[in-house]
Amino acid sequence: MSLINLSICLTDLPKDKIKLSEKNGKKYINLVCASRREPSKYGETHTVFVSQEKAEREANKPIVYVGSGKEYDPQPQAVTAADIEQMPVAPIDDPADDLPF
Repeated sequence: MSLINLSICLTDLPKDKIKLSEKNGKKYINLVCASRREPSKYGETHTVFVSQEKAEREANKPIVYVGSGKEYDPQPQAVTAADIEQMPVAPIDDPADDLPF
């Protein structure tokens, strides 16, 4: 599983695109997260922009970019024999050890 850590500039969100839900009274905005063709100079692999309606796309309205992101793949690192050799030796009879086994 890979994750995408995003950073979004809230002040760049267009106020006219924020919708108020009649069901719960909360405010929502539709955003799009897209892969970049090439990573940015900061290693960002994704970009975030405000979703456009069909009429806006057909009128070639400019895209409002509000953030960026970087892909993160949280893979656990395998323990090697060298790692085990470098680990400190655990004391066998430690009075501070209150584990029952």
